[in-house]
Amino acid sequence: MRRDTSIFYNPKIETMSRSDLAALQLAKLKWQLDRCYHWSEFYRERFDAAGVSPADVKTLDDIRKLPFVHKEELREEQAQHPFLGRFTVAPETEFREVHPSTGTTGTPVNTIWSATDVQYIAEVTARTLWSIGVRPGDVLQNAFAYGLWVAGLAVHYAGAKIGCLVIPIGATLTERQIDYMVCLKSTVLIATPSYAIYLAEQLKAHHYSTSDVNLRIGCFGGEPGTEVPATRRSIERGLGIDAYDYYGLAEIGPTFASECTHKTGLHWSEDLHFIEVIDPETTEPVPEGEVGVLVITHLERSATPMVRYWTNDLVRLDRLPCPCGRTHARSPEGILGRADDMIVFMGVNFYPMQVEQVVRSFEELSPEYRIRLTYDTATHRDICTISVELEQEKMSQEQGAMLREKAANALRETLGFRPEVEFVHQGTLERTAFKAKRVIEERPAFVKKS
Repeated sequence: MRRDTSIFYNPKIETMSRSDLAALQLAKLKWQLDRCYHWSEFYRERFDAAGVSPADVKTLDDIRKLPFVHKEELREEQAQHPFLGRFTVAPETEFREVHPSTGTTGTPVNTIWSATDVQYIAEVTARTLWSIGVRPGDVLQNAFAYGLWVAGLAVHYAGAKIGCLVIPIGATLTERQIDYMVCLKSTVLIATPSYAIYLAEQLKAHHYSTSDVNLRIGCFGGEPGTEVPATRRSIERGLGIDAYDYYGLAEIGPTFASECTHKTGLHWSEDLHFIEVIDPETTEPVPEGEVGVLVITHLERSATPMVRYWTNDLVRLDRLPCPCGRTHARSPEGILGRADDMIVFMGVNFYPMQVEQVVRSFEELSPEYRIRLTYDTATHRDICTISVELEQEKMSQEQGAMLREKAANALRETLGFRPEVEFVHQGTLERTAFKAKRVIEERPAFVKKS
């Protein structure tokens, strides 16, 4: 159990100079590529097809010679070679846990945690929790899902490693969440942003105020949201806490990047993961500070390492030291969107997070929203309707019209076009403890054929 109360969980690693960090990364990268080539038919075939071997990677820049790995390729690999595919590297005697991706956008990809993977995932997750202020003696209410979704287990292991009292409630039992929050005096909440907002609503519905709970901080991931200023404010006001952004992927690690108390962006654990930001058109690295697709390579993962995994998440990178003193690269504003989440409407491209930022900037509206895209056969026009809930439904018709006009104008300024704005009754839009689906695509030209 950790008793140190310093700002860093692992000072030597977290404050390492960039030159020392690069040397460490190169040594680990060479080790990882060598084992992938010799122990995985999947990687050996891909490297050979690209005309590259581990010996050709002499500098960190040489990683560009290697092919990317896309999620669909992992799905195809496991379909052709069930159940795990041929990208496992560690021997089966070292396998300890199997975890699939969520499968919300296709067949889940199964990954394996070896004994050493369990240790490193717990270690890096403890580092992320420590960076937001979690300390020994905290009461950690873990509202991430357990079971096959890996984030719940990672946070559980890390909370125990730090020395917290962990409440393993998972992403259900909202009534009991409130009870534990009040009676066990939880100090830390871990959940999705959507569920955090819902818990804040339910706390109020149960006639509790933020002064009735002992929550101090919370870390929220599993979906975009916390990095959006309006969403962060909604969570912080609703729960009376400091809210921090969290990031992870089942294929990489469930909880391996978070903000620090300065809220300057996601801190990447570069001693464990090699981070690239790639232009999706040229597939070359973008200049530092510009937006591109996040690509990650495992430097220590034992059982199912990913080499140049194409996440589809959009980020920008800042390698300057953070005011907190950590030297690892950061992504200011966190995940900026997903390349495959972009919506095309009337020649304009936009992302759901842009709508979220506008909706949640209005105190008169609840944080929930839906984007519905339809096609009018009579006028042959696409229609975009944003459905929002009124926080206080007792307003005159004139007040409602003025608010609708104000919201539509704000959306036009952000999106570049004026959508329809629809008010619905409070509680109409579904709340979820997991990944909320907020885009409803009904245009025939865009609906995916099964």
